[in-house]
Amino acid sequence: MTAILEAPAATPVRSDRRWLGLFAILAADLLNLLDSTVGTIAAPAIRADLGGSTSTLQWIAAGYTLAMAVGLLVGGRLGDMYGRKRMMLVGVVGFLVASFLCGVSFSPEMLLTARVLQGAFGAVMVPQSFGLMRELFGADVGKAFALLGPVIGLATVLGPVVAGLLVDADLFGTGWRMIFLINVPLGAFALVVGSRVLPASEPAARGQRLDVRGAVLAAAGMFLLVFPLTQGHELGWPAWTLALLAASVPTLGVFAWFQHRQAQIGAAVLIRLTVFAKRSYSSGVGFVLAFFGVITGFSLAVGLFLQLGLGYSPLRASLTMAPWAVGAFVGSALSSMLMTKLGRHILHIGLGFMALGLTGLFFTFDGSLLGPLAVFGFGMGMIFVPLFDIIVGDLGDDEVGSASGVLTSVQQLGASLGIAVLGTVFFSEAGAGVSAVPEFVGAAKVVTLIALGLTAVTFALGFLLPKKARR
Repeated sequence: MTAILEAPAATPVRSDRRWLGLFAILAADLLNLLDSTVGTIAAPAIRADLGGSTSTLQWIAAGYTLAMAVGLLVGGRLGDMYGRKRMMLVGVVGFLVASFLCGVSFSPEMLLTARVLQGAFGAVMVPQSFGLMRELFGADVGKAFALLGPVIGLATVLGPVVAGLLVDADLFGTGWRMIFLINVPLGAFALVVGSRVLPASEPAARGQRLDVRGAVLAAAGMFLLVFPLTQGHELGWPAWTLALLAASVPTLGVFAWFQHRQAQIGAAVLIRLTVFAKRSYSSGVGFVLAFFGVITGFSLAVGLFLQLGLGYSPLRASLTMAPWAVGAFVGSALSSMLMTKLGRHILHIGLGFMALGLTGLFFTFDGSLLGPLAVFGFGMGMIFVPLFDIIVGDLGDDEVGSASGVLTSVQQLGASLGIAVLGTVFFSEAGAGVSAVPEFVGAAKVVTLIALGLTAVTFALGFLLPKKARR
């Protein structure tokens, strides 16, 4: 997903400090990467301690991704307006405060509020990374990006495992709370080193205005879409939940109309709607929604199945799912070498492996899951690296930045929808509060069939994408 990196290189800072600055940026990125995955493993332990309903298990993950989806629409713009260094440090501080609040939460409501704050500040922090890397390294920025990929891959592999270890270790009697409190030393490093080393360049859009009304409309539309899908089953689908769901469509429509009107009068916008005129890009948005909905929602369902259905400890569940992450790491490494040669074909190959893994899981939920999980992860990993570069392959240079930012936000929205929909189906099929293994096996199989269907939809959309990745 390197299309977002195509800005001109800046003059590098002193070579003896730029690597230290890079480590500060990577530490900040790790905060987001780790906290976006811990909910899969830790959610059952959190609910056992704090209480709450089945939807609490979904909101622990969905609250973070939903706030991230909205925040990413404005996070990069804030860096342009007030400076990337300043906004990254603001994001880190806010993320640390929210992490501490997560770690000391005494109720589900407090935890979920803190998770939303984490996602919001993460959306301020993360978009600054690529610009700061360019300012640090200039023409040598490729060296920084060469390190970024393995770090992301390692975080993907270790995130759930570390979560399982920390919950089972119960350090100082903290239990699940340590998965959030561990952010403090990592974030402190990013904050202290970043404040001393990162370049404070002149903001590119100083004095320009932020499209606050557009952000509010986008947030309202996304919330109206995700909230009823997450809460509806538990509440028995009262009429008002269906009304909220229906209201999401005109709300998002008003957001699109408002963005169009703002662009016509030359005012600030969050999204350049002109990119949606290209079929390849619009199809790519649908691809991203379905793909990230599958992998995030299915990941949550598998984690819940292992712990609630089979009674696994958090550590055992994380180790059982480790082949998924290892497969993703290997698939990502392979696709980075083949993406230029294969173009969009690599997406179909990856989706084929995902479908193969899902089929294997369907028939082995009462046996060993390691092989099918590894195959599914391998296919998923093959798609990660080239996906955004392929989707923006037909766009002009002046459209890539805005289009990539929208895709990143849609990625988080897709994750939220996947958690809401697949999580709701899982609990609907398993039944509230039951502990019989057959019911959970049946629920996992239904979720797997839905994931297979969404994978097929994604496969079809892949034929509408550009044939080659953007260089």
